Amino acid sequence: MPGYHFISGLPRAGSTLLAAILRQNPRFRAGMTSPVGALTHGVLTQVSAGSEFGAMVDKPMRQRLLKGIFDSYYGDVPSDGVVFDTNRVWSARIGTLLDLYPGAKVIACVRNVAWVMDSIERLYRADPYEHTRLFGGNMARSTVYSRLEGLAQHDQLVGFAWSGLREAFYGEHASSMLVLDYELLAQAPHKVIPLVYDFIGEPRFEHDFDNVEYDAPDFDVPLGTPGLHKVRPKVELQARKPVIPPDLFEKYAQLSFWNDPAGSAAYVVTAQPVKKQSQ
Repeated sequence: MPGYHFISGLPRAGSTLLAAILRQNPRFRAGMTSPVGALTHGVLTQVSAGSEFGAMVDKPMRQRLLKGIFDSYYGDVPSDGVVFDTNRVWSARIGTLLDLYPGAKVIACVRNVAWVMDSIERLYRADPYEHTRLFGGNMARSTVYSRLEGLAQHDQLVGFAWSGLREAFYGEHASSMLVLDYELLAQAPHKVIPLVYDFIGEPRFEHDFDNVEYDAPDFDVPLGTPGLHKVRPKVELQARKPVIPPDLFEKYAQLSFWNDPAGSAAYVVTAQPVKKQSQ
């Protein structure tokens, strides 16, 4: 059976970039968001309280069912391989993951939330003739204010990921989480990636940060967001000005709670100054 680790965190925060780098290692399997998270949720829904099958399936059987999903989906990975399954839901399901795979680690990719919002808005504006499926309807996508407010709701793209990350960051399993800041990963991958290897307990590998490629047009185009998972060959941080209004940028920039690790046992790798915990 291969080893399992998980990539989660915020959207537009480097999870696909991280996976694209890690997959250069021939022992590693990594990529964009997989269906495994949705499949496990669907199975648990069918065998939990409220389902006609709930009373027929006990905890050990539920564990076997969920492991069966992982083993089937990654059945072609060698026993000495390492899987990094990506899904933003994993931050909120870290307890389940550790129960299934003790010793597993979660790498949570983060980014100043204002830049997350700005990145999504840039994708939306890239094609004025496309109504992306990221928004629920015409009113939700009518202005940048309604678009970002919608994204920030706790059951939407950014809000759900942020809430799940915050839950895990302050939860009892936080020591199994590495919080990885996008800016630092893009600026200094040669320093950051070795830390990832150390965190998961794998021997380091020599990566080529000038030839990192990943794209998923078959997934992105139907969403109305071409380029959503496209990774440029060279890992670097490209400076640019925000496209969202200054008041919105300031509002969402306040949400980067991981820069203050007080009360959390998570490991934080960030380009921002981290506040010291009181003695």
